[in-house]
Amino acid sequence: MSSSARPGVPATSVPRTLARVALALVLLGAGIGHLTVARQEFTAQVPPWLPVPADAVVLVSGVVEIVLGVALLVLRRHRAAVGWVVAAFFVAVFPGNVSQYLTRTDAFGLDTDRVRAVRLLFQPLLVVWALWSTGAWRAWRRARRER
Repeated sequence: MSSSARPGVPATSVPRTLARVALALVLLGAGIGHLTVARQEFTAQVPPWLPVPADAVVLVSGVVEIVLGVALLVLRRHRAAVGWVVAAFFVAVFPGNVSQYLTRTDAFGLDTDRVRAVRLLFQPLLVVWALWSTGAWRAWRRARRER
């Protein structure tokens, strides 16, 4: 682990930093896609039981992804908290992925039940990626030990 040159800014390693920046880029790309070229594809993932217009969900979630991507890049002093928020976001959108599987909705090349089911297995990896790359899990463990 490298030490931080600025007081109050958590230290981080190069692999964590690269993983955090990559996650930020994924979120920024997805968020921009929600608002532009992939809007219809994302709309297909909104569960039909949700009592909100699907297009509104897509637009709001796109803005949230952009905000989270930027936060991962710029909120250094709040990196762990941002990691928890990003992880919670991935948990919150998981029902859309489950819905896409259950309703057999094709989107993003997910055109078979098997492919849609495999995709569900990757959602927990996104949660782990957010927690690890931001040091959120490590900060939580450290805080528990200090109590």
